[in-house]
Amino acid sequence: MQALELLINILSWVAIISGSIFIITGAYGAYKAPGFWSRLQSVSLIESLGAFLVLIGLGLQSGFTFITIKVVIIGIFLFITGPTSTHALANAAFSSGVRPKQKLESD
Repeated sequence: MQALELLINILSWVAIISGSIFIITGAYGAYKAPGFWSRLQSVSLIESLGAFLVLIGLGLQSGFTFITIKVVIIGIFLFITGPTSTHALANAAFSSGVRPKQKLESD
């Protein structure tokens, strides 16, 4: 039984640390990206992956308890609201006149 607990601890910490690295990378991308659309892409993609990895790690760490059910509900909430808020923000920016830069083709 101790080997199984050790394996679950290792997997949970790998997920938590990986998710944290993805979130920090996304924050750095938002800071260094040149424009609105680049920042929006870096934040939206990394936020979802990082949050889900952290939630998976927390779920593994807590075992099968009521806390795990709460973590799953938080994951479902993030799965629905993350892309929805990104889409709403992109739609508002596009409607207000912020356009992505078009790559010009050379002859």
